[in-house]
Amino acid sequence: MIGDSTMANKSITGGKPERGWGHVLGGFFTEDIIVDNHAVNGRSSKSFIDEGRWDKVLSRINPGDYVVIQFGHNDEKSRETLHTDPGTTFDANLERFVNEARERGANPILMNAIVRRNFLAPCDQPGHITASGNQTEGDTLYDTHGAYLDSPRNVAKKLNVPFVDANKITHDLVQGLGREESKKLYMWVEPNTVPAVPKGSVDNTHLNVYGARVVAGLLVDAIAEVVPALAPYVRHYDFVVAKDGSGDFFTVQEAIDAVPDYRKEVRTTIYIRKGVYKEKLVIPASKINVSLIGADGAVISGDDYANKPNRFGEKMGTSGSSTCYIYASDFTCENITFENTAGRVGQAVACFVGGDRVIFRRCRFLGNQDTLYNFGKHSRQYFEDCYIEGTVDFIFGSSTAVFNRCVIHSLGRGYLTAPSTPQDVPYGYVFVDCRLTAADGVEKVYLGRPWRPYGKSVFIRCEMGSHILPVGWHNWKKPESEKTCFFAEYKNTGPGAASKKERVAFSHQLKNLKDYSIEKILAGTDGWSPND
Repeated sequence: MIGDSTMANKSITGGKPERGWGHVLGGFFTEDIIVDNHAVNGRSSKSFIDEGRWDKVLSRINPGDYVVIQFGHNDEKSRETLHTDPGTTFDANLERFVNEARERGANPILMNAIVRRNFLAPCDQPGHITASGNQTEGDTLYDTHGAYLDSPRNVAKKLNVPFVDANKITHDLVQGLGREESKKLYMWVEPNTVPAVPKGSVDNTHLNVYGARVVAGLLVDAIAEVVPALAPYVRHYDFVVAKDGSGDFFTVQEAIDAVPDYRKEVRTTIYIRKGVYKEKLVIPASKINVSLIGADGAVISGDDYANKPNRFGEKMGTSGSSTCYIYASDFTCENITFENTAGRVGQAVACFVGGDRVIFRRCRFLGNQDTLYNFGKHSRQYFEDCYIEGTVDFIFGSSTAVFNRCVIHSLGRGYLTAPSTPQDVPYGYVFVDCRLTAADGVEKVYLGRPWRPYGKSVFIRCEMGSHILPVGWHNWKKPESEKTCFFAEYKNTGPGAASKKERVAFSHQLKNLKDYSIEKILAGTDGWSPND
């Protein structure tokens, strides 16, 4: 991307709120698309060339790349180092960008300038004049760019280049919002309200975070319309979280807090861009119907543990150690890593799940003891193509949880599961077509033990490594629990799978799966299915 300050990446030091629309564009594409933004504040098509910036871009272009070109705001300035004329020098520079990009096998896309928020009538048209003679804003948005808007369109037509009328798109947006609401898009800041802008700002050219996100959302759709090859990669989310300032928020918690409470009819989608977000995330019960979608490398990280002192000097406890708490129902999560990096210091939870009808797909849960806490007694949870690692009791709790095609990885001796299933709940943990693996040298691992008397764990068609003990199960030194717990298997394979004779006497081998379809396990009283 090449252009001026309205497109450029901005400094985020101290929470500065200004953004170019190109700064946030990456949050509207899948991570297959890399946005390499070379737009710079204060540059025109002339100065971008004269300063060697275009040569640098050319050196980075590879065949098949797309080059988005948007100038005009500074070309119209009178300064000699910036000024070009529409129809001659401005057009010539745009043609140069197009032709030289094509010579390197790239695909240029031309845009004209986004609109300047100007509700002041030109001097030769009727306006609003105060008693002091100062002009005041009216209700009509007036153009400030003139013929500079035509040059990109004309060059695009002449050279057969995709063209996006960014000015019309943003003009319609700003005019539609009106003179007051449109201020929310731009750098209008009241004094002493934003620490990074203590004196405030009245800026009708540059966008704030919200404005950049709105404009980028409109322009990415326009790009996809003129370049259909990019359309499959476009994504729209309600919120984007990014450490580099390319989203709505810097932290996941800020995005969760912004979700309306009990938004019953509509799902709120939150995209988390690549980065390690070290925070203690809480998704309260009121934030229903939320989806977290992570880019590759999106990690929510913490390092609390049960014996760690809280601010009052008390031990946090197992429940207090979690990196993430999910109390909301109808929560879904894709491609995010939840980790607790405290190490082997006892209980240290990575994810605590208490909500009902919760889905995880392609997620990772990293920790040691007590990695994944399926807390909700009447909660139903579904894990698909996930990875869970740990040592002792690293999948534990009272929820009904199905693990479909997951990898369960042991980092040391211990127990995979520690169910505390309530007596009146028919299912506890059910593992379907999972792989049970271990770190090098790890042995003597049990499939599970009953945390509470009626704990239930079932493994169906799982591939079990040699680290799984032939006896399979442990009674937690509670012989009385052998009569009430339910530990069972069905057609497991691998060196860790064993015959009924090798397994402990209180375990079971299922004869069939008539009661163990995923749909039946999770149906409850409302007929919920994770695949609906």
